[in-house]
Formats: sequence, structure tokens, C-alpha cells
Amino acid sequence: MWFVKICEILFGTDLSFLGIWPLELKGIPGIFLSPLIHADFRHLFNNTIPLIFLWTGIFYFYSEVALRVSFWIYVLTGLFVWLAGRDAWHIGASGLVYGFASFLFFSGIIRRYFRLIALSLLVVFLYGSMVWGMVPELYKNVSWEAHMLGFIAGIILALWYRDEGPQNPVYEWMEEEDVREPRAGSEEYGTESKEQGAGSKSPFEGGAGDVRE
Repeated sequence: MWFVKICEILFGTDLSFLGIWPLELKGIPGIFLSPLIHADFRHLFNNTIPLIFLWTGIFYFYSEVALRVSFWIYVLTGLFVWLAGRDAWHIGASGLVYGFASFLFFSGIIRRYFRLIALSLLVVFLYGSMVWGMVPELYKNVSWEAHMLGFIAGIILALWYRDEGPQNPVYEWMEEEDVREPRAGSEEYGTESKEQGAGSKSPFEGGAGDVRE
């Protein structure tokens, strides 16, 4: 991203035409190229820091699925914007930021693993204000569609990969059955009763001269 922006400055060109223009053939390359294009250095810097933090979190905590999650968030976000965005050039990596943040948050909640839930809460603490970026027309010249659709892509992948990667550990003591005292009528009590009752006579057994109906 930084290399692309530096090349734009050095060669005095604008590569916004490599972004996404929804439902037009000219916008298809942007599905893969738009995250590399930024309006200015401020735009680029604002996306770089959260991308590094969130991407690091995915590769550290979800190393088994990190590459697949990153690839599909990249592709799905761009594809969704191409299908549902408004008529304009959509550029920047903010859709990926929303996708990664959404995946980290919902994965921790879905897996119910306290360490991942703690990460989810950290994401909310650091980037919870990003929710305003999904409000239509709240910010001028901001692709709220990319934000919202990247967020949705993160939810989809959190659900899709919920059974892969780190899981809430099940400890041995949780797997063992509770040790309980034998209850009356159990096999243990039945054996004991038979042994103790061997040779004894039930009060209901009739003897000589008993009258039975």
C-alpha cells in the first residue's frame, strides 16, 4: 500500500481508477486492487495501524486458519462492494479493517473461550467507535458500504471457521463422571442384600399351616 502511494507521488499519477466501480466491468479489477489504493497519506496511515494490529491478532490467535480467513475477507469484501456499493470509485483498505475486527470479535464470542473473549473485548475497546463508519452518509467521501460489507464478511467467516482453530479447552476433570455413592436399588446394593439375606426368610413367605387366598 505504501509502495503504491509512493509511486503515485513520484510519477504524479492517480490510480483511483483501479478501485471498485460497482456492477461495471471496469470495477472488477478493484475487487483485488482497491485495498492497495488510498486517497492520501492520512487515509493510508489511518488504515495501516489497525491493519497491522488486527492482522497480527488473527495470525497469533488463529494461526491455523489465518491465511484462509485473510484471503476470504479480502475477496468477499471486494466482491460485496462490487455487488452492492453505490456508483463511485471505492478505494482503500478500511473494508479489510472492519472485516478483521469483526472476525476477531465474533470468533471469540462464538467459541466461548475466555482468552479469545478477552481479545474480543480489547477489539471493542480500541475500535468500537468504528461502528459509526457503517452509518450511511455520516462521513463525507467515505465508503460506508465497504465498512459494513467488510464487517458482514467477518461475521460469515467467524461462523464458517467456528470449529477450526483454537477452541475452549475441555479439562480432564470435566470429562470424568462424578463419583457418587451407590443408591438403593443399584447393582452394588442388590448384591449386598442378597449376601446378607442368604438363609433368611421373608416375612411374606408362608410356612406350614399358613392360609393363602
